[in-house]
Amino acid sequence: MAKSTTTTPSPRKRSTSKKPAAGAAEARKPNGSSAPTDVDPTEDDIRLRAYQRYLERGGEHGADFDDWLEAEKDLRSPRHN
Repeated sequence: MAKSTTTTPSPRKRSTSKKPAAGAAEARKPNGSSAPTDVDPTEDDIRLRAYQRYLERGGEHGADFDDWLEAEKDLRSPRHN
């Protein structure tokens, strides 16, 4: 009978680069200012805003789709850009 051996994968090295996460909140203009650019909100940005709306409504279930649509609308409005 042949003996089977398994190998443990070697641990991956962690990246030491300190790159900021790519998101609308961290968008930078070429001159280095932190003023927002014309970047659409990321899915994570929308998810966070939809969750905030859910909490603002008192945490009642059943309006998740509406929260998502309103979050997209909120984040794409001119006052957020």
